[in-house]
Amino acid sequence: MTASTPASRPRFQSIPLVLAGGCLIAILSFGPRSTMGFFLTPMTTQYGWSRETFALAIAIQNLVWGIGQPFVGILADRFGTARVLVGGGLLYGLGLGLMAFTTDPFVRQLTAGVLIGLGIAGSAFVLVTSAFARLLPDDLRAIGFGVGTAAGSVGQFIFAPLGQGFISAYGWQTALLLAAFMTAIPVLSFVVRGKPQGARAGHRDQSVPEALREAFGHRSYRLLVAGFFVCGFQLAFITVHLPPYLSDIGIPAVYGGYAVGLIGFFNIFGALTSGFMSGRLPQRIMLVWLYVGRGLVIALFVLLPPSVPSVLVFSALMGLMWLSTMPPTQQLVAIMFGTRYLATLFGFVFFSHQVGSFLGVWLGGFLYDKTGSYDIIWWISVALSVFAAIVHLPIVERPVARPEQVAAVG
Repeated sequence: MTASTPASRPRFQSIPLVLAGGCLIAILSFGPRSTMGFFLTPMTTQYGWSRETFALAIAIQNLVWGIGQPFVGILADRFGTARVLVGGGLLYGLGLGLMAFTTDPFVRQLTAGVLIGLGIAGSAFVLVTSAFARLLPDDLRAIGFGVGTAAGSVGQFIFAPLGQGFISAYGWQTALLLAAFMTAIPVLSFVVRGKPQGARAGHRDQSVPEALREAFGHRSYRLLVAGFFVCGFQLAFITVHLPPYLSDIGIPAVYGGYAVGLIGFFNIFGALTSGFMSGRLPQRIMLVWLYVGRGLVIALFVLLPPSVPSVLVFSALMGLMWLSTMPPTQQLVAIMFGTRYLATLFGFVFFSHQVGSFLGVWLGGFLYDKTGSYDIIWWISVALSVFAAIVHLPIVERPVARPEQVAAVG
């Protein structure tokens, strides 16, 4: 069965231009999102809000991002990635700008939660890497997944100190307006434009409902969706609750910031390596070992006596495996179903990731309030690693069989 061929590129779209422009979009979309936590203290202090009010908006943002991702994927697969990036970038900038003038908690949920969540869904690296799959040759597709994912972490690495510096120098409202102007995603979107490609050779083009029925009727796709839930659960729990956990076990608070920074830094190398290896190793085996590795690292971190070196080693190792699951997961979707509806089908996989993210953050806080400890949630994370490793083992890495192909050959 033949693989899908890359969509035709305009003549000015060289591979370096596609990669550079797409990665810059990923940096600009993921960067401002990573600074949201810096606005918690100044906004809640100025308006007398509770931390729960602020946190709820960010939780809504994550959930809206997850809910919106399949739908913006459908639009990108129908009309092309560039048009969706323009709309997503405008919503993103509008949400950041209006957030600067929000004085009502409910409006805060609409600006920082709904608008920015939709904006991220329409401009995130998920769309960029899906566009790479169409615009790059097949032998560079997996590397493109890794490079696009790593670019998101570069955005976090750049914007974190930049956002904090803007707040210190100009105040939080001006910092938000500057961030809004820096989301120049619509201007850059032309570099990843391209006509959505048609069906594989020997097949008629599918409709979106047909593609979804085929995917959700395929056991390997359902297993992939279930496994990616674990990724979101672990990442969100650790991002939000690792700093307070370190304070609970007697580690100075400053190391919470160092830990999150190390995770982001090492994730750059982990994502690049994963993208490179995804073109050379079985995807499901990579995912099995990544989840087994996460489970082992988490278990050792909890079992060993707490210390600064153990925190730093844990952060570096988790960073290497942080978003390294993205390239092989996207590659599996492309292998099974081609790239015609990659943004749509991976959008539903990513929705599972964001549901896991929501539960990881919420359940971490809920269980801590009930027990006064994070021990249960750490071991739930270990158990979920085992679950994810098991569900990825039976995945079949080959294109889905389609009756049209049999008829065409016969």
